[in-house]
Amino acid sequence: MSLWSHRDFRLLWAGDTISQFGSTIGRTVLPLLAVGALAATPFEMGVLSAAGTAAFLLIGLPAGVWVDRLRRRPVMLVADLTRTVLLLSVPLAWWLDVLTLPHLVVVALLVGAATVMFDIAYQSYLPALVGREQLVEGNSKLEASRAVAEVSGPAVAGGVAQAVGAALGVLATAVGYVASALFLLRIRTEEPPPRVPDKPGLAHEIAEGLRFVFGHRSLRAIVGCTGTANLFGGMTMAVLVLFLVRDLELSEGVVGLVLSSAGIGGVLGALTVNRWNARFGQTKVIWLSGLVTWPLGLLVPLGAADWRLAFLVVGEAGVAYGATVYNIAQVSYRQSICPDHLLGRMNASIRFVVWGSMPIGGLVGGVLGGGIGVTATLWVAMTGQALSVLWVVLSPLRTRNTVTA
Repeated sequence: MSLWSHRDFRLLWAGDTISQFGSTIGRTVLPLLAVGALAATPFEMGVLSAAGTAAFLLIGLPAGVWVDRLRRRPVMLVADLTRTVLLLSVPLAWWLDVLTLPHLVVVALLVGAATVMFDIAYQSYLPALVGREQLVEGNSKLEASRAVAEVSGPAVAGGVAQAVGAALGVLATAVGYVASALFLLRIRTEEPPPRVPDKPGLAHEIAEGLRFVFGHRSLRAIVGCTGTANLFGGMTMAVLVLFLVRDLELSEGVVGLVLSSAGIGGVLGALTVNRWNARFGQTKVIWLSGLVTWPLGLLVPLGAADWRLAFLVVGEAGVAYGATVYNIAQVSYRQSICPDHLLGRMNASIRFVVWGSMPIGGLVGGVLGGGIGVTATLWVAMTGQALSVLWVVLSPLRTRNTVTA
């Protein structure tokens, strides 16, 4: 049975779609607010970028234990409402003329902490909601929504920022999280109670999740690939808006449209992932997708405020296309081979590394941007991202045709 007829999945899908739109707008307007209104330096932009993902390092591992001890849907609801309250403080401070860069950094850090809980709970909740046999379909539909948000979110955010100010874009993000919570509240599927651990204790339960992930050769390779790609992706995030606004002197509206090009690639990736799976098999797609698309990122630093802007658009879209196909394949693979009672800790252990590398990349990108220049930093970032696929190319996934534990 197709998930189109699965009522509770449709509710999860609708809530996640609205939340993704809000998140995408927020990721665009916060840097625009920092650059345009607060005159942030490259290092300060690196700090802001790092703050958004630092929580994966700070609470990533214990978050997996907490998620495995609780039902996952209530965790997602609390995370949505927490992010709403935090983000509402930004337009309020802006309207009161008391907004500062430290305020933005603190909000980004705490919203990131709530996002850690939401994302780990969401990836652990999906198998119980739809069943493991429909994970690829479920993940591809959810990823398609995320990719559509990536297309339109930055464009909307850039237009709003140019027309009425970036603070309203942050408000839209907060509204998106409220809508997400309302849809989640309507899900009827009874979630099974969490399993009581054999040896309760934070350290023991964290270690159990880490042993499962790093004792599995294919999961180790996925962690290495994704973590390395995200490290260099964090470097890109720290300097890309500066490159577009200050080096290329593009308007905020054009910046939004350019950043939307990544979303176009993501949409195409989500729509075609089933063809990849049918042609090559799910495990081969994990390494093949990045191998043939991520080198396109080397076109990004060649962009300029003329016809060469097409290089930047193609590069962003190509990398996002491959990343979307890769992510759907590897997340579905992880969910398929992991026991239910370890899903939270498995996801947390992996995200601790792969998302925890992003704030490090953001800080490094900020330092390099101020030292060797923004364009040179983009060259370093895109080269590193292209090479990160070697982790999975040289792993057992290269010769494996079926999903096996």
